[in-house]
Amino acid sequence: MKGWKIAAFVLVVLLLAGCGSTKADQDTSGGTAAGKQGSRGRLDLPTVVIDASGGKKVEVRVEVADDPFEQARGLMHRKSLGEDRGMLFVFPGEEERSFWMRDTLIPLSIAYIDSKGRITDILDMKPLDDKPPHYVSSEPVQYALEVNQGFFEARGVKIGDHARLPK
Repeated sequence: MKGWKIAAFVLVVLLLAGCGSTKADQDTSGGTAAGKQGSRGRLDLPTVVIDASGGKKVEVRVEVADDPFEQARGLMHRKSLGEDRGMLFVFPGEEERSFWMRDTLIPLSIAYIDSKGRITDILDMKPLDDKPPHYVSSEPVQYALEVNQGFFEARGVKIGDHARLPK
């Protein structure tokens, strides 16, 4: 009987330890940190560096959406996005891309980027806009970078500029 009580106590302690989370594990949207770099809530976000036309280096700390689930979710249901933060969508190859703003509450700008890092398009997107036509790239691209609307314009980033993407 005594061994059963000890086993039950250990089980309860382990369950309680697994249910807790620390403030560091939580992101600004209320989710918990995932186990890979660039996922929501991580403090070690990778950085995209854009060589802007005016000679300025523009840095964006990004969450990386590199699987179909993350790409479909994107920035949906978020109420805000940090000033120098964004989401980098990484696709396996180049093709024409199209994004929409279904269930996305914040106004965003999107930069489409080809496999060589050249920005091919910069488009402003309206919150909750899921009606066609969607926000379509003008040519095949491999990446898309979403940031707060006006971010690129305010920092002098233009079509033709180059982005150095995280590995």
